[in-house]
Amino acid sequence: MRWPHQLRWKLFFSHLVIVVIADVVLLATATFLASVGLVHSAPLTLGSAAAETGSLDPSAVIETPPLQQFQAVVQQSLLVSGFAALAAAVVVSLFVSRRIVEPLITLTSVSKRLAQGFYRERTRIASDDEIAQLSRSVNQLADALDQTEQRRLALLADVTHELRTPLATIGGYMEGLLDGVVQPSHETFNLILHESNRLQRLIEDLELLSRVEAGQLPVVARSVNLVHLIEAICVQFEPIFSANQVRMGIEVPLRLPPVWADPDRLDQILINLLSNAYRYTPAGGEVVLRAWATTDKMTVEVADSGVGIAAEHLPHVFERFYRVDKSRARQSGGSGIGLAIVRHLVDAQGGDISVWSAGKGQGTVFTFTLPLAPESQNKSS
Repeated sequence: MRWPHQLRWKLFFSHLVIVVIADVVLLATATFLASVGLVHSAPLTLGSAAAETGSLDPSAVIETPPLQQFQAVVQQSLLVSGFAALAAAVVVSLFVSRRIVEPLITLTSVSKRLAQGFYRERTRIASDDEIAQLSRSVNQLADALDQTEQRRLALLADVTHELRTPLATIGGYMEGLLDGVVQPSHETFNLILHESNRLQRLIEDLELLSRVEAGQLPVVARSVNLVHLIEAICVQFEPIFSANQVRMGIEVPLRLPPVWADPDRLDQILINLLSNAYRYTPAGGEVVLRAWATTDKMTVEVADSGVGIAAEHLPHVFERFYRVDKSRARQSGGSGIGLAIVRHLVDAQGGDISVWSAGKGQGTVFTFTLPLAPESQNKSS
């Protein structure tokens, strides 16, 4: 924004205009009165005796002193210029205040509408000063509130749908069992148990996500041996991967510096990422877990050879209930909020997370970083 368009300079110039008008009027008035009252011969005043006799006695003539003439000119000049400055101040003030107050009234009205929940309201102030900047900031706030409201509505719709699906399945099979349409069998009870577990996982994930987003999930960072943590998780996942003919690779050095993190939250991050990779990797595929340390941070990577993600979906992967392939995700039992939980857990521990994929059928790579333990950073420095 150029300096002539700034509000401070507009106010400065408005006051300067008033001063200039007052000075010009003062100069013009003083010049005119001086030419009339001082240049011409001084007026004569008759004494009391000459006034009684009617005869003009030179000794009775009283001249007005020049000092009094000068004072009269100054007083008249100041009086005229004062009224001129007052009139200029009124005109300029009305003009400037109108240019300032009207946009502020508009901003006040829009902010009240936003407070009432009308997030589509916007300001339209065509100027290039601080008030216009404030207007754009209010519009940005309105956009953010509108997007938040849309996400809230989408969340309610998604939660409703996610809860309805397993409940409908359980209710349908139970009704069929009661009516005799569905015969009791091991497969039927397994299906009901599967949907019940899915419902339970969804409720637990929603509770966890709400606590993480509200900052109510305790994160107690301490020095953690990442190698031991990865080994324990691999032992847990190895039977699951083997049963579905998915190879699990580990590319982690035997000696890594300790990482500064909450071991329970780090365990949740790795479990969610490995579960997500396993869910989207078909039989015969591979999931590789890598880790390496740099000067001040630890980098962990979970790469799979699964279905991959198209470029247009990558920015939305960490959003709640976002699925690239909705039907496949629901069949695999995913809640749709695991990656959102991962992102918040990584952020809460001072790290970053990203996702990359070459496209559909090219696999996916999730990479996150966490700070090293203070003793490790001191050694490296």
